[in-house]
Amino acid sequence: MINVTKTFLPDQEKYLQYVREIWERGYLTNNGPVLQELEAELKKYLGVDHLYFCGNGTIVLQIAIKALEITGEVITTPFSYVATSNAILWENCTPVFVDIDAQTFNINPALIEASITPATTGILATHVYGNPCDVEAIEVIAKKHNLKVIYDAAHAFGVTYKGKSLLSFGDLSTCSFHATKVFHTIEGGALISNHPELDRKLHLLRAFGHQGDEHYLYAGINGKNSEFHAAMGLVNLPLVKDIIAARKEVFDAYDSLLNWDVLYKPVISKDIEYNYAYYPVVFPSEQVMFRVMDALREEDVIPRRYFYPSLNTLSFMPRQIACPVSEDIALRVLSLPLYVGLPYSDIERISRIINAHLSPE
Repeated sequence: MINVTKTFLPDQEKYLQYVREIWERGYLTNNGPVLQELEAELKKYLGVDHLYFCGNGTIVLQIAIKALEITGEVITTPFSYVATSNAILWENCTPVFVDIDAQTFNINPALIEASITPATTGILATHVYGNPCDVEAIEVIAKKHNLKVIYDAAHAFGVTYKGKSLLSFGDLSTCSFHATKVFHTIEGGALISNHPELDRKLHLLRAFGHQGDEHYLYAGINGKNSEFHAAMGLVNLPLVKDIIAARKEVFDAYDSLLNWDVLYKPVISKDIEYNYAYYPVVFPSEQVMFRVMDALREEDVIPRRYFYPSLNTLSFMPRQIACPVSEDIALRVLSLPLYVGLPYSDIERISRIINAHLSPE
C-alpha cells in the first residue's frame, strides 16, 4: 500500500545513543538538556532568536493566542487543517473566515479589511502547503488596524522567503513537528517569536505558568515535550536538506508526468526556497476527483482530501460565512503520495492512473 505520506526514520543507532544517555541521566522531561540542545540547534538552523519546543502543533497555536492576549474576533483562513480554527475556538475567540486566493490557496489579503470590526484583535493565517502568505500585505493591514499576527506555519519548516526563514514572520509563528512533516520529532511543535519581551511569558505558558512552587504568574498549560522527542529532532535535523532534496525529486517527477491541460496546483510564491511538503492537485470537478481517488484506491494508493471540508462550512462554527473559492477548491483537491524513497515507478503508475481518469465521461 502507498499512503499519502510515510514517516522518515533516521539511523536507528544514532537515535538509540541519545536514548541510552537519557536513560542513564534519568531526566526524561521538564526542559531537559536534550530539549535545550534541540532548541539551540533549531534557532541556529532557522536563524531565529526565540524558539520554544512544545508538545504538538496545536498547543502552540493556543499558547500563541494566549500569549498575545488575543480576544474577540480573529480573522482566519477556511483552507487549513481544522486545528487552526479549533485553536481559536478553544481560546474562546470567534473565527472570522476570509476567502482564499485562487492561485496560492492562502488567505486573500485583499478581502481582509472588509471583515475587520471593532471586535477584531488578531489575524491567524496559514502558509498552506508551506507556500508563503502575502506577509507584506498582511503586515500593512495589521499595523493599520493594530492587530496581532500569528502564522500557522505547520507546513513551512525549511522554507525561506527573501533569504529569511518563513517562520520568522508575524508576531508569532507556530510549526508542527508531527511524524508526517518534513522535519519531525515524532510528536512536537514550536513557537517562534519576534518579541524578546515575550520570552519568559512563552517559557512559562508552556509549563503551567509557574516558576517553582511559589511563583504562579500565568494561566499556563502543559505544552512541554520530552527528551525522547527532542532526541529524534536532533538526529533528523542534520538530514533536512537531504530530505527536502529527495522530496523535490518526487515533486519534479509528478510535474513532468501529470496532465496539466486538465489539472492545476497552487502557484508557488516567488523569492522562496521551498520544502516540497505536499503535492496537491485540483481536478476539474468533484466527480472527476472521486473517480480518480477510487481508481487509485483500487491500486492500493491512498491519497488524501487535504484540505476538506472548507472550515467555514463546519456545523460547529459560530458564524456561517461564505467562502466560495475555498469551498470550491476543497471539493476538488487531492494530495498525492509524497515521501522520501517513493520509487519513480510508483510515481509513474500513480500519474498514469490519474491521467487515464480525467475525462468527464
